[in-house]
Amino acid sequence: MEEISSSKLDEMLGARDPLTIVFVYTPLCGTCKLAERMVGVVEKTFETLPIFSLNINHSPAFAQKWKIKSVPCLLLFQKGLGVERIYAFQSIAYVHDIVKPYAATWILRKQSNTERG
Repeated sequence: MEEISSSKLDEMLGARDPLTIVFVYTPLCGTCKLAERMVGVVEKTFETLPIFSLNINHSPAFAQKWKIKSVPCLLLFQKGLGVERIYAFQSIAYVHDIVKPYAATWILRKQSNTERG
């Protein structure tokens, strides 16, 4: 997972990227560390997915703009629009099932772009 700044993230969302997944955390949060491991496993399953991490301590304006209530939080954006928000990281399988439909669309889009080449 690549660490991203809120300004870079705002830029990506403004560019209407097809898919952006953001894991929001604070460094001293134990639950965040556990959730980060879960997201890391899911990321290894879908290696090409654009998954980023954002330290909310450095991004209070982003937290306010997107109304983040607590951490850990997983935000899924399609074309710059927030489409899904997860606060309860119940299990790796649960996170996987949330991300899977977006991953399938992302992978098909990448393959289609490669074939057109």
